[in-house]
Amino acid sequence: MMLDMLQQNMDEYLPLRDVVFNTLRQAILTGELKPGERLMEIHLADRLGVSRTPIREAMRKLELEGLVVMIPRKGAQVARITEKNLKDVLEVRRALDMLAVKLACDRMGDETKIELRKACDEFAAVIQNNNTKDITEADVRFHDVILKSTGNDRLIQLVNNLAEQMYRYRLEYIKDSAYHNRLVKEHEAIYDAIMNHEKEKAAEAVVVHIDNQERTIIEHLHLNV
Repeated sequence: MMLDMLQQNMDEYLPLRDVVFNTLRQAILTGELKPGERLMEIHLADRLGVSRTPIREAMRKLELEGLVVMIPRKGAQVARITEKNLKDVLEVRRALDMLAVKLACDRMGDETKIELRKACDEFAAVIQNNNTKDITEADVRFHDVILKSTGNDRLIQLVNNLAEQMYRYRLEYIKDSAYHNRLVKEHEAIYDAIMNHEKEKAAEAVVVHIDNQERTIIEHLHLNV
């Protein structure tokens, strides 16, 4: 578990508060610390083997990132995934991904095409293991190959700015194995369109991909209310 590996995450060049921050942040992003879970300073300090000061400092930074919220008279808790925030993030990501695949149709070189084919195959293979974290990371790799192929540093930066929140959403979506085969087909549709230099088909495939993600996560949110 992420929280039980603080000593392994230690970096002699990083202050303790940053190591604690990175450890808690990853625990939230990977779902070890779940949306709505209370974050007790004493408990976390004991578990990580540190004082409460770096825990408190990490909480403040996590609050600024929107991953932790402070509730009056209750303290800190992991921020819940809200429908409004989900829609806001995916609205931006949808537009950026549409641009990315259109640019990829023109700019993706032969080596990167091979890399994208490999990413498709690896995603389809890892689906069989039904490991949510592995599937999520394989999904990230597929989209990263496309993004890298655009050669647009500003676009890459914008997408990376949304990466942490997108990771949480991916995890929430991928937890439901009923949609795994659909994800494989969606990746193949994006891949085929890029290989054939069909910009509009690639953009349409991305829209379907993200719309399905949004709809499914919202369904889950409503079920968990």
